[in-house]
Formats: sequence, structure tokens, C-alpha cells
Amino acid sequence: MLGPCAPDYLTPKVKIEELAAMANGWAPDSAVQDQIDATIMDAVFAARSRLPSGEGSTDCEVCGDEIPAKRRTAIPGVRTCVACQSERDKRPTFTGINRRGSKDSQLR
Repeated sequence: MLGPCAPDYLTPKVKIEELAAMANGWAPDSAVQDQIDATIMDAVFAARSRLPSGEGSTDCEVCGDEIPAKRRTAIPGVRTCVACQSERDKRPTFTGINRRGSKDSQLR
């Protein structure tokens, strides 16, 4: 420990902002939130891309039952009935995006 009489060139003069920057690895303060926002936006775009488009069907492509008119009106381009779509939605979906920073998560 340096005493009160230590020369100026031996006394550390580091600003609080510099210490904060070193503590978070030189990343901006909003880096974690930016990463979360990007992940959410990717999920929204992926979900929107899976929405039906084009001309819909009057009969379900999976079971052949008639799709109710109210469903066809509510979801333009729909091709499955409620029961079949519910079963499809239960299946897990995986995205190829890994934004976690640990090396272990990238090795999987």
C-alpha cells in the first residue's frame, strides 16, 4: 500500500467510468438487454413466418374435417382445423440461434 507521501506517478488515477467499463468486459451497459431484444425479435419473425398465407382451405389438410367459417375468416390462409393445429402446436420447435455466451452452450 502506498502512503500519503507517494509521488503522483505512483498513485493510481483511474476514473469510475473506466473501472465500470473494465468490470463489464468493455461491453455497453445495454448489451444484455440488446441481446434479449434481438432474441425476442427473432422469435417474433419466426412465428410470423409460420403463419398461414395465401389461399386457405375449406377442409383440414390433416384430418379432412371442415374448417369452420369463423376460423377461416379469423385466420386467412388457414389449412388445419383447431384440433389438428392444437396437436401441431404441442410439438417442440427448436431454433438454431444460440446467443448464450458460455462456451459449454456453444459446444452442444
